[in-house]
Amino acid sequence: CRVVTLLVGDRLCVLACSLTVLSVHGLYSASDDVVELNPSNFNREVIQSDSLWLVEFYAPWCGHCKSLAPEWKKAATALKGIVKVGAVDADQHNSLGGQYGVRGFPTIKIFGANKQKPEDYQGGRSGQAIVDAALNALRSLVKDRLGGKAGGSDYGKQSGGGAGNKKDVVELTDDNFDRTVLDSDDVWMVEFFAPWCGHCKNLEPEWKAAATEVKEQTKGKVKLGAVDATVHQGLASRYGIRGFPTIKIFRKGEEPEDFQGGRTRSDIVARAMDLYSDNIPPPELQEILNEDVLKKTCEDYQLCIISVLPHILDTGASGRNSYLEVMRTMADKYKKKTWGWLWTEAGAQMDLESSLGIGGFGYPAMAAINARKMKFALLRGSFSETGIHEFLRELSVGRGSTATVGGGALPKINTVEPWDGKDGVLPMEDDIDLSDVDLDDLGKDEL
Repeated sequence: CRVVTLLVGDRLCVLACSLTVLSVHGLYSASDDVVELNPSNFNREVIQSDSLWLVEFYAPWCGHCKSLAPEWKKAATALKGIVKVGAVDADQHNSLGGQYGVRGFPTIKIFGANKQKPEDYQGGRSGQAIVDAALNALRSLVKDRLGGKAGGSDYGKQSGGGAGNKKDVVELTDDNFDRTVLDSDDVWMVEFFAPWCGHCKNLEPEWKAAATEVKEQTKGKVKLGAVDATVHQGLASRYGIRGFPTIKIFRKGEEPEDFQGGRTRSDIVARAMDLYSDNIPPPELQEILNEDVLKKTCEDYQLCIISVLPHILDTGASGRNSYLEVMRTMADKYKKKTWGWLWTEAGAQMDLESSLGIGGFGYPAMAAINARKMKFALLRGSFSETGIHEFLRELSVGRGSTATVGGGALPKINTVEPWDGKDGVLPMEDDIDLSDVDLDDLGKDEL
């Protein structure tokens, strides 16, 4: 709870006290032997290093990450001077996590001889298991070096020996540019260069290394190309190229935009991953059919957004679909967030409604649950794109009132059949057979 006070005259005034759903802190500090890594130092510390690195990608809100932290610190202290141990807050630096395909927390990667292709760590989560795995990886690295295989990274060296495959940088010309770039459904990052340009020569190995990594990480959905602007002057003129190198981003049907980021491999890859995430599919909107659906979604994601929609008899299929479409639109809008999206029908999960204070009325309703803190917030505005956007935006910046989930735990969930997509049907009453009833005798006993 954060209390804000102001000194007004000779009085201290309390302005606000709010619980923050998303407020979190890193798991490591400068006093630990764990090296804190981020996009600014990752390339220098890890990629350009000859050392073996174990890197944990974590989220501060992740329960498993919190459990791992003391063991990770023990391992870092034990391996000090032998193997480097680092950690990336991938919740804060999500572009760096995306660059290495991080989809869950914690994820541990081993950066050995080939820094461009780290290995996934599959061992135990105790300090001893981590140390054992690190020493085994170190033995393998030393054995490779004895056998003549290169260790460390070739990143950043001039062309002729740099990391990456030059073929992954697509050569673009006046003849193939429109067909290859403008007509493509993929996103393109295009460098306009001059062969005599010193800055272009410095960029070349970085561009080449980034092209290979981006191709792997985005499955070819983001591509890097290069135009010799001294030869293909028509293209240079069309896009107003005045200096070298100039990098532009092309997306189908949109005006090209200038790339304003840094010129290192990690800077280029980070921007490419942002472009890729803009085009990834939204998270799946699931109906709460059983306890596993709720538990997995709420425990695996930072927040789970739950809607309780009116009964099908109240809205029909078209009305329900309109509500679901609003949810899908908002899930797409917030797809970069680590949030899960769920819905249920009014009355199907009464324990859940009760624990969230929805109470059997006011449908449709929406709640955002932080299952780690067992806190939730309710949508107070309209169940519309505008209303939900305002609600989620407030949550994103730590505003809005929250409450504790009833009972302090996720409630019991009933197992139900999935909605069949059709209008509701009123239940049939049992037919009453009156054929054996003598209607003339009715009421005689009352006379």
